[in-house]
Amino acid sequence: MSRPEDLLPPDLFYNDTESAKYTTSSRIKSIQASMTHRALELLDLTQPSFILDIGCGSGLSGEILSEDEHIWVGMDIAPSMLDIALQREVEGDLFLADMGQGIPFRAGAFDAAVSISAIQWLCNAETSGVSPEGRLRRFFDGLYASLRRGGRAVCQFYPKNIQQRTMISQAAIRAGFGAGILEDDGGTKNVKTYLVLSVGGPDITGTVSRMEGVDIEDGRKVREAIHKKGKRGQLVKGSKGWVQQKKEKMRAKGKVVKTDSKYTGRNRGPKF
Repeated sequence: MSRPEDLLPPDLFYNDTESAKYTTSSRIKSIQASMTHRALELLDLTQPSFILDIGCGSGLSGEILSEDEHIWVGMDIAPSMLDIALQREVEGDLFLADMGQGIPFRAGAFDAAVSISAIQWLCNAETSGVSPEGRLRRFFDGLYASLRRGGRAVCQFYPKNIQQRTMISQAAIRAGFGAGILEDDGGTKNVKTYLVLSVGGPDITGTVSRMEGVDIEDGRKVREAIHKKGKRGQLVKGSKGWVQQKKEKMRAKGKVVKTDSKYTGRNRGPKF
């Protein structure tokens, strides 16, 4: 059976007909509710919080957030899904946006974030000018910036294979997250994969790393290591050392090159 993301982009696949079918399916509603409850359990929030629901669709996951007395904002790329959410009068605010272009909210705006059955869509490129790696980078950089320090995110997704799962988790780590993968019902056709993320603070490997089955990696340390050296001691493309080395080669060829400064090779934060 074909996966929806292999057929069409999400804003085209979830037209009026598919959006209505998705929202009214008792099976899907039950699964969505179960996975949202699991995501909240992994977030381990101790009080009502301000939550971003990424790929909120018609508001099925948002209803669970409201039941737990959280305030939420939902973003989705499919107008038909958001239209149904409006018709259902969900309590969250809704925002039409493509998560692959980043998270369009001010830095530190949210206490936490959830995403149910959405981020695997980032691994598809509809045009030759778009890459999954670029979409994942913009998404996780923006998500990292939008969460307050010490904030958390849980993204449930359906990876196509181990390579796709690794590509997604590594993109989160490169953005600076402490990141771990948890699988429920592993080894079965009903496996549910959760990417558990933490933003800085003293508890970056705290509560998340204590959860059974979650292996955590500190994104800050991994990102620093990646930035310094590539495979077999080679400089990573884009790092400060790589930039300086390239400039030296250009100077040796007699070309005019900008003088090095404290900004040479510096990573730029996401722009809003």
